[in-house]
Amino acid sequence: MTHPYQNLLLATEHTDFDTGAENLALALAQHGGLPLAVVLPMLSNAEFEMLAPELAIKADAQTAARIQALEAAAKPLGVALSPRVRRGNNLAAEIVAEARSAGTDLLVTRRRGKRGYLSRLLVGEMVSQVVAHAPCSLLIAPRAATLWRTRVMVAVDPQAPDAACVAAAAAVAADAGVPLLVVCVAAAGAEPQAQAAAALATALQQAQKHHAGVSGVVVTGRVADALLSTAEQHGADLLVLSRNRPGAGARARMGSITEAVTGKANGPVLVHVGGVG
Repeated sequence: MTHPYQNLLLATEHTDFDTGAENLALALAQHGGLPLAVVLPMLSNAEFEMLAPELAIKADAQTAARIQALEAAAKPLGVALSPRVRRGNNLAAEIVAEARSAGTDLLVTRRRGKRGYLSRLLVGEMVSQVVAHAPCSLLIAPRAATLWRTRVMVAVDPQAPDAACVAAAAAVAADAGVPLLVVCVAAAGAEPQAQAAAALATALQQAQKHHAGVSGVVVTGRVADALLSTAEQHGADLLVLSRNRPGAGARARMGSITEAVTGKANGPVLVHVGGVG
């Protein structure tokens, strides 16, 4: 079976916060027999390098050591690593630019980091900006993230179902050999429940084209809380959400539901990036 994603990119600063993303990216590359591109963003500008050359040299040495450590982790797994350092005053912009230039279809990154930990409770500021602007799907990993082994769960918006997101989730579940749970969160009332049931039925048909082990459920409640509790009840160790590319002139943003689910999930979250919304 063809792996659902062929061009993997790991974004990392090789800190303790990046451990889960690094382990997950390496595991995915090994599982699919794929090379792994790596981008290491560095805060840098010409003025800093001119005024404090010794600090710039020290930062370069630290980055070289981080690359060596990543290569040492990849070697026993048989994963070919292609690291690249990108310097700039906006780490998120450098990561997004690398994803674009590399033709990435899955960007793996951490959930939060030291700089953003206090300013954002759920997801780090840098990661939030990467999610908002990335041209590809993203896999967001907490520090203890591991490859999914039990169940994949995909969320379907009853008012705007994303068929491509459902298909991607089904392909990921089939590739891992685990069942797929399709979840539709509805407001209370007969009309919203009926709309959700119809959206779920369509999504199940779409998913079954890609994977045999598919089931679905309509749940009621606050969307983020309902998704998280359903994932816990069914033992889902990968959650899949949808995020549209912003149209021309639109303000890219992560979205409150995506941020809440990503920030509180016990395991990794795959954010599927679709077409212009």
